Amino acid sequence: MKWTRERVPDQSGKLAIVTGANSGIGFVTAQVLAERGARVILACRSQERADAARDRILRSAPSANVLVSLLDLSSLASIQAFAERTRESEVLLDLLINNAGIMMPPKRTTTSDGFEMQIGVNHLGHFSLTAQLLPLLNNAPAARVVTVSSLAHYKGRVHLDDLNFERRSYWRIASYGQSKRANLLFTFELDRRLKAAGARTISTAAHPGWTSTDLQRNIPGAGLFNAVMAMKPAQGALPTLRAATDPEVRGGDYFGPKGMSGTRGYPVRVGCARAAKDPSQAAKLWSLSEELTGQAVSMHNL
Repeated sequence: MKWTRERVPDQSGKLAIVTGANSGIGFVTAQVLAERGARVILACRSQERADAARDRILRSAPSANVLVSLLDLSSLASIQAFAERTRESEVLLDLLINNAGIMMPPKRTTTSDGFEMQIGVNHLGHFSLTAQLLPLLNNAPAARVVTVSSLAHYKGRVHLDDLNFERRSYWRIASYGQSKRANLLFTFELDRRLKAAGARTISTAAHPGWTSTDLQRNIPGAGLFNAVMAMKPAQGALPTLRAATDPEVRGGDYFGPKGMSGTRGYPVRVGCARAAKDPSQAAKLWSLSEELTGQAVSMHNL
């Protein structure tokens, strides 16, 4: 049976945070969760775009409970401020959807903390955010962290000796692939650590196949390919929604489209590059991420 948005169970009483929720699959994810009764925080960089997204959701679901909270994943200070606000206002968190991302900017740029932009936002920003929200997640009876990766992780290689492309030639495709490989290494390492700590929270991942979103604006020819081949965000968001809500999901599951080599179709459990599950590299990346972000992750009280 195809897994569609109609199979998303009732989310009443749950709180979800969706990063990058103002457009693309992040918007659809937030919209569906809100329509199913969840209270949803749109964690976005732009107040204007987030407010517009909130208004769109409320037009389709007038009784939805949708909040906006500013979050710039390219700034550790912004992440800390967001996490502090959330911890002050909330008792628990049921769903953290690490969705926001940057894809192949034409030139190497850096975050406000000096990280190469793609690894900084796609991995290090979400690593820091998740670490700071873990206590709220574990206060929930069955919380989930869903991190959005990509088929590009197959071509990615994590350079632990030069994560920010400071010593090697910058290639935006390689940098993007590295960040998406890092997403999976983080997902599986987080799951291992949560299980070892006996935590109730689980860590899962998803990828949207080839979905037409604003993410591809820096890719030459993407517009034409999108028009012919790509899925719409409503379809591309289904793997994320399944990872977040399917009662049968287990920690460490990874979901993506079933057909056309993973680029199109309805969400199923999928495999990944063997290196993306390498526990040794994952542990090293975890330690490096703690060092770079200054965010030590404690599992003792989970």
